[in-house]
Amino acid sequence: MRRSSSTIPFGYRLDVNNTQLLTPVPEELEALDKVLPMIRDSVLSLREGAMWLEHTTGRPLSHMGLKKIAAKRT
Repeated sequence: MRRSSSTIPFGYRLDVNNTQLLTPVPEELEALDKVLPMIRDSVLSLREGAMWLEHTTGRPLSHMGLKKIAAKRT
């Protein structure tokens, strides 16, 4: 995936050989795939989902960042 802004999206990291490319992080993308249905079904709030993601992956994500990801994926 080609980098389009200065912010690195959740689920990706900079490629070690080319800083213009992003490399997927499978663990983070799988965690997103698990938490988004729980948020959609109102099992978790956005804040709880963001805390769960940080606990699971070790990478912080704000509840508003999670909201933007959820909006793009629906």
